[in-house]
Amino acid sequence: MTHRPLHLLLGVTGGIAAYKTAELIRLLVKHGHSVQVVMTEAATHFITPTTLQALSGNPVFVDSWDQRISNGMPHIELSRKADAILIAPASADFIAKLAHGFANDLLSTLCLARECPLMVAPAMNRQMWENAATQRNVTQLQQDGITILGPDSGEQACGEIGQGRMLEPEDLLEGIEAFFTPKLFAGKKILITAGATMEMLDPVRGITNISSGKMGYALARVALRMGAEVTVVHGHTYAACPSVTQDIFAGSAQAMYQTVMQHVASQDIFIGVAAVADYRPEVSSTQKIKKSEETLTINLIKNKDILADVASLPNPPYCVGFAAETEHVLDYAQQKRVAKRIPMIVANHASTAMGSDQNTVTIIDEQGNHSLETDTKENIAYKLLSYINTKVT
Repeated sequence: MTHRPLHLLLGVTGGIAAYKTAELIRLLVKHGHSVQVVMTEAATHFITPTTLQALSGNPVFVDSWDQRISNGMPHIELSRKADAILIAPASADFIAKLAHGFANDLLSTLCLARECPLMVAPAMNRQMWENAATQRNVTQLQQDGITILGPDSGEQACGEIGQGRMLEPEDLLEGIEAFFTPKLFAGKKILITAGATMEMLDPVRGITNISSGKMGYALARVALRMGAEVTVVHGHTYAACPSVTQDIFAGSAQAMYQTVMQHVASQDIFIGVAAVADYRPEVSSTQKIKKSEETLTINLIKNKDILADVASLPNPPYCVGFAAETEHVLDYAQQKRVAKRIPMIVANHASTAMGSDQNTVTIIDEQGNHSLETDTKENIAYKLLSYINTKVT
């Protein structure tokens, strides 16, 4: 999540994409944000205020003359309490209202009376989106400092395919989080490895581990929000890679080593989160190995150490490693930091970190140990990157 929970005013206008606002509210609340919903009358024809009230836990407002606001000025009271207003979906009609300063219902009036940022998620038929009038209105909103989130391209409710779909709830959440995240790494380039490598025994079997890639992806997602140009080199993962600047699949330790070395020269920061195999089979069979003998002997040879080799470059980026241990976690992590000659390593317990959505870590650097309390991997990523920023600025 962002550095603090937000109070968001979610405006819902008339459009079939209004059904997505239910999931958006659920995600926002799950991430610790509070949501106040204001609907246009047209929006109530697509989704009920009762549904959105149940999901947000707050009363839903539609009418400018709603008597639940004691001073009779809901357009002032509601907008003043919000950290931001998000209109999702934003119809072509409502975008036109915003562009021309109309204030003929509660939602348009409170947008005009706001003192907080306004974000708009367009949703309409592709021809409506491409219409010159809509494009003029969107350009005007951008010139007025309003943030436009989307739209996306794809299949539409009318059966046509093209630009105009509202962004998915996950993407809107990401847009909100990014907007409020301090741009600590603006102009910086960060390379992150994530996931597990697979060392193939034959075409269908391999030696791997249970790393999910979630910690590396959380760091990539937050680094992107912080303004960095982010490259992710990932192995096998259980999660979807965020929409970073560049993501590259490297399935084996050798492939990951080569890929990192090809891209690391221009980086400011390198964070090695991937669980890279220390050894690989000396020989990988070109055909599936058949079950025959009672035992099978496999000779393993050592893989190159990606992090140590990056740190030993003539002009290395600031290097951060991860150490997943099952015992003597801090001692072994410190030994790794010294052996690899890196300025910082992040220690965590393998049994609780791998595959989990949460983590408990200790940052180890020349200044000592800095423990972070158990938290979501995304929050850990925010705290870790904020700490790294103090070392590279």
